[in-house]
Amino acid sequence: MLFTSYSFIAFMAVVLLAYYLLPKKWQWPLLLVASCFFYWCANPMYLLFIGVTIVSTYGVSRLLEQVNDRQKAYLAEHKATLSKEEKKAYKGKMKKKKWHLLLLCLIFNLGILSVTKYTNFVIHNINSFFAGNGPLSPADMIVPMGISFYTFQSMGYIIDVYRGKQAAQKNIFKLALFVSFFPQLVQGPISRYSDLSKTLYEPHSFDRKTVSYGLMRVLWGYFKKMVIADRLITGVTALIGDTQYTGTYVFVAMLFYAFQLYCDFTGGIDITIGLAQAMGIQVAENFNLPYFSKNIKEYWNRWHITMGSWFTDYIFYPISVCKPMLKLSKWSREHLGQAVGKRVTVYLSSFAVWLTTGIWHGAAWNFVVWGLMNWVVIMVSQELEPLYEKFHSKLHLKGKAPYEVFQIIRTILLMSAIRMFDCYRDVPLTFKMVGSMFTRFNVHVLWDGSLLKLGLSGADYLVLGVGLVIVLGVSLFKYRTDRHVRDVLYSKPSPVFYGVMGLLFLIILIFGAYGIGFDASQFIYNQF
Repeated sequence: MLFTSYSFIAFMAVVLLAYYLLPKKWQWPLLLVASCFFYWCANPMYLLFIGVTIVSTYGVSRLLEQVNDRQKAYLAEHKATLSKEEKKAYKGKMKKKKWHLLLLCLIFNLGILSVTKYTNFVIHNINSFFAGNGPLSPADMIVPMGISFYTFQSMGYIIDVYRGKQAAQKNIFKLALFVSFFPQLVQGPISRYSDLSKTLYEPHSFDRKTVSYGLMRVLWGYFKKMVIADRLITGVTALIGDTQYTGTYVFVAMLFYAFQLYCDFTGGIDITIGLAQAMGIQVAENFNLPYFSKNIKEYWNRWHITMGSWFTDYIFYPISVCKPMLKLSKWSREHLGQAVGKRVTVYLSSFAVWLTTGIWHGAAWNFVVWGLMNWVVIMVSQELEPLYEKFHSKLHLKGKAPYEVFQIIRTILLMSAIRMFDCYRDVPLTFKMVGSMFTRFNVHVLWDGSLLKLGLSGADYLVLGVGLVIVLGVSLFKYRTDRHVRDVLYSKPSPVFYGVMGLLFLIILIFGAYGIGFDASQFIYNQF
């Protein structure tokens, strides 16, 4: 049941109507039933996988809490008789027990993720080692929809319980809803329990502004997805599907894919957040105008925000402060100097994050290289930061609008070039095709009608142009004022707000690009 299918729209309407008609105490149970039905529609077997994750996470979280309670009770009971060393030894014993429980849960659930997503990748590489005549046959694996998202969300929860930052949820059905909440099951965001639980289980009364705001955002997501992204995919598919399209064609494909991915991913997130908002539930923002970033580090602070914060909190920091890393840092400072020593933990921890990020995005070497390319560019940029500062200071560039525009365009182009590993799915071919942009100057294809042979008509380009201008205008307004356009519209008389909603609906209906069976193309991030 894709977000852009008629069946999902009907499903969404029924759930929203029932949500406000039922007694408030049944609102969150309704969402759990709806989430299970949504997942069952994708594949009944998927319920088994997500159910195992829910049960194991719940069980271990309760055991962790029992260990914490036992420790508190024991220390309180023997407060007067235990020495400082005995207290320390007991705490160490309990911490070790909790660590074993956490490790068991992590290995089990990340193991399921690894087996389902990466078994064939491992088999392929083993067979490649034997020149394609390896002993292993590809496995017929089921990869549950959104398994990376719900696994990371669950493991973030269990780690927070282990750290004592989050109390274990005593109601397994409430935890099940947190893990399986259907609007964010397809492509995130990766929510934290402490954030989502604040509004997920609370009773909500119908509020016209809340529902209107949410539905306006849902329509905005459909506009970006169906009017722009699903139209651009035709050109992207044509360009990357034929290696004869080199030089300027690659540059066009690079830009097409940059805007397609942005409108596809943010469009899906808008639908997720908007639907949740219409029910009074606050889901974390996942994007903050990433195409206005002046460097890649800033870009990754604005793009897929919840994923970035997850990797930072649960991979970067634990690795950078673990005992082996601290010992390595100390050794490096003593033998290689302070300048090198202080960078070791940062570089290696960042390397682990970006390697994991690449693997998380897909079981293929192109994703691994994509992740490491981001790491290289960010590390190089950090090393050159002092030179940038001197350059900016000497030429008085800081704060100058033309230079900021240059930085934004540079970041978009650099990120788009790195993202071509996602398009061609072959590392040597990607380097070859990107390199052709600098060796084959066939710029005439921009005006000789060649781009009209990609499956896109002149009318399509007109719709794309107008659509992208609208998206740019809305984004620019948010960038300059830190306000949403819908806030301004809602402050006007009601006919203005609802008139814009109606117009947006008509635009989607008339200009939306519809796929086979009138179901729009699958969201790119569905595969994760």
